[in-house]
Amino acid sequence: MLELQGISTYYGKIRALDDLSLRVERGEIVALIGANGAGKTTALRTISGLLRPRAGRVLFADRDITRWPPDRIVAAGLAHCPEGRQVFPEMTVLENLELGAYTRPAVTGAQLERVFALFPILRERRGQRAGSLSGGEQQMLAIGRALMADPRLILFDEPSLGLAPVIVREVARVIETLHRGGTTVLLVEQNASLAFAVAQRGYVLEHGRIVLEGPIPALTGDERVRRAYLGG
Repeated sequence: MLELQGISTYYGKIRALDDLSLRVERGEIVALIGANGAGKTTALRTISGLLRPRAGRVLFADRDITRWPPDRIVAAGLAHCPEGRQVFPEMTVLENLELGAYTRPAVTGAQLERVFALFPILRERRGQRAGSLSGGEQQMLAIGRALMADPRLILFDEPSLGLAPVIVREVARVIETLHRGGTTVLLVEQNASLAFAVAQRGYVLEHGRIVLEGPIPALTGDERVRRAYLGG
């Protein structure tokens, strides 16, 4: 469903991604882990059209989307739930959710009910300013906003960052629920334990390059992964 072929992305003269290749098959949860500065967020921003690579191609559903603008990518069925939530703080919960459906206005009602079923607290807070929500509630809102586009694939960027353990478990539950409902997921996480608990396959990114890949049992059994990411 998603494939990166030899992607190199730069910030000025600094190369953030170096010949990066990975794939996500339809129906998978794939984890992309790495330390701060490894290039994980850059990879997602390149996929979603927020950054343009200098080399390589991004394929989604057998179409080359490398040069597509972000709104066209969202309309094609690929949503991005960004690091740090990035909700619109002065807008209400409902207004934030409605913005998520701007490329798919015909599905707004049905998707709202889907989001509220996943996150009942958002129904209660629908008229409240997003900036007044707790960190966990803002993460729920960010996920809900991505779902409003009715995506086939969601990019999650550090969804557990800064959250209490009980909320992290809720985020994991939601990702698994979406997966069971047919949504494909590429999950970027520093919390490797969370990523490996929900994913089927994974990639390890260091300095913009993939250094390890494979099924989760193989990665968790690798001494380098255990030492660097699992506290082993």
